[in-house]
Amino acid sequence: MRNLTKDSIYDLLQPSFSLSSLSSSLSLPPGLRQYADGKFPAKLAGDLTVEIRNRFFSLSRANVISNLKGRMSDGRRRYGSSDSLVPGLVDDVVLNCLAWASRSDYASLSCINTRFNKLIKSGYLYGLREQLGIVEHWVYLVCDLRGWEAFDPGRKKWMTLPKMPCDECFNHADKESLAVGSQLLVFGRELLDFALWKYSAIHRSWIKCQGMNQPRCLFGSGSLGSIAIVAGGSDRNGNVLKSAEIYDSVSGRWEMLPNMHTPRRLCTGFFWDGKFYVMGGMSSPNDSLTCGEEYDLETGKWRKIEGMYPSVNIAAQAPPLCAVVDNQLYAVEYLTNMVKKYDKGKNTWDVLGRLPVRADSSNGWGLAFKACGKELLVVGGQRGPEGEGIVLNSWSPKSGIKNGTLDWKVIGVKEHVGVFVYNCAVMGC
Repeated sequence: MRNLTKDSIYDLLQPSFSLSSLSSSLSLPPGLRQYADGKFPAKLAGDLTVEIRNRFFSLSRANVISNLKGRMSDGRRRYGSSDSLVPGLVDDVVLNCLAWASRSDYASLSCINTRFNKLIKSGYLYGLREQLGIVEHWVYLVCDLRGWEAFDPGRKKWMTLPKMPCDECFNHADKESLAVGSQLLVFGRELLDFALWKYSAIHRSWIKCQGMNQPRCLFGSGSLGSIAIVAGGSDRNGNVLKSAEIYDSVSGRWEMLPNMHTPRRLCTGFFWDGKFYVMGGMSSPNDSLTCGEEYDLETGKWRKIEGMYPSVNIAAQAPPLCAVVDNQLYAVEYLTNMVKKYDKGKNTWDVLGRLPVRADSSNGWGLAFKACGKELLVVGGQRGPEGEGIVLNSWSPKSGIKNGTLDWKVIGVKEHVGVFVYNCAVMGC
């Protein structure tokens, strides 16, 4: 394969690709034979992944070395090409199929050889996945000082992230987290000032990066694709802010947005219907907010929404737990352990059912309530005969409510990590 540049890739961003050149050398699965002389949708490329895996790993080392001595033919990579990723398959097919492979396999793929290692580290597959509309939602969380863990719900697989090379002050300080694009941003405090660390899912490493224009903590935030917005919070002197900033994960830059109508801290933020919302929080140590605000990215203006969040947790002052799934807004009422759904037209909340874990015992702290693809995700602690652990429960709103209850399903358990979720973010890429 040539260097991974735009000019060396053949039509990989197209939603379909030709198999006519492979019909003589590739044994197609039965469901794909009808496409052998034409084109087939890229969504069927997943069926070829097994064939590619079998074809590649069945080759002995001697065969691989032998096949690396071939030549280019007709400007396309053929069987025997010294530059092909997988001997016997043209690279455009291989890349489209690899885009459908689970991100959990990327570490293993990078160990196959130098070409695969460069491919994985280039981030090209992430861009191709975005073009093809392929998304996997992973849960990133930290429950103790040992560091961050990632959970792949599709594979039911836990992975330990590299240790963040931060100082001890940052490691022990309260932090906020935000997933945007293929990045995990972790906001915290060092000895003298705020700091921001970024984890790259592509490079699987941490770097300390440029902070916000107005450093802050206890803010509301949300992400949409490659951008994120943070709003409100407190500055280093404890002043409550009404400023907001937008982050571009591609450029790594922060830009100021117009101020909100009301300063607030300990609020929540989310994208909904293409707009950014901030809700709840505190304007002062004794003043809880029931209003929300909507930011229109097209007009660049904020709109105040009175009474958007009436279920204020005055005693604990915990930020509201909210999530958007299928363009519907859901929230947790701490005191009753109930899940509610927001009626946008009426500006009211409807009770749906109970949480799978108790939120009232900790006044909403140490619990995560997130959107994970098409499902609501609740991450909370549990004590049992084998000790303490973290349990991940999910519920699909499409499954409906049965006999007044929500059908929560346990999708993951992490044992011996305590019962308090310090930070949690869901990354979809």
